[in-house]
Amino acid sequence: MPEKIVPEELMLEVEGIRAGYGRVEVLRGVSLSIAKGEIVALLGSNGVGKTTFISVLSGLIRPWEGAARFLGQPLRPNPAAVLSAGLVQVPEGRHIFPNLTVRDNLMLGGYRRGRNARKRNLEHVLETFPRLKERLSQRAGTMSGGEQQMLAIGRGLMAEPELLILDEPSLGLSPLLVEEMFALIKRLNGEGLTILLVEQNVHLTLDIADRGFVMENGAITLEGPAQAMLDDPELQRSYLGV
Repeated sequence: MPEKIVPEELMLEVEGIRAGYGRVEVLRGVSLSIAKGEIVALLGSNGVGKTTFISVLSGLIRPWEGAARFLGQPLRPNPAAVLSAGLVQVPEGRHIFPNLTVRDNLMLGGYRRGRNARKRNLEHVLETFPRLKERLSQRAGTMSGGEQQMLAIGRGLMAEPELLILDEPSLGLSPLLVEEMFALIKRLNGEGLTILLVEQNVHLTLDIADRGFVMENGAITLEGPAQAMLDDPELQRSYLGV
């Protein structure tokens, strides 16, 4: 049985979320929770509803049913309100502004939330990503894929997130950069950042996560401590496809 989380520790509570597009139902009663300081993994193959779920959390899609609470308050289906509350998403594919400089991309990350501390936050981001410091005046679109992913995460950090959602951060990276990216995620969590990690890289994700949820056909079919999921060969064959 998954460990019970004390209510005061909960950062995000999601109960019975149903959502979709038009008449097509994608999410079929999704429930999960994230406690302060955790890395929680959301695993599943392409097309099972992971992106739809985080779009609901980010306020981009209005759910049909269900509720979500963030830091004890109802999560409004409005992207600006979600960001202002401290729930920050780093989307799949990075979505940086390729024709703007690294500095401008980072400063835009703190436009709404963290605006009064952009200078301090920029210093923190550049300490976290020394390679970005070397490329502040470079156009973002001319950097490597790994550097662009660093930029996307750095832009998210500029908004002073309470909860950072990372959507497929290892996508398109070389094996060496993938390991570097997961080490970075673990380090950010060690500094106190709560993270929802949406990934297909099962082993590396569960290796750094505290708990995991497996999504299939728009529903959570398995949840539990990450290490137990990683160590159970039957779970890996049945749910994780490894």
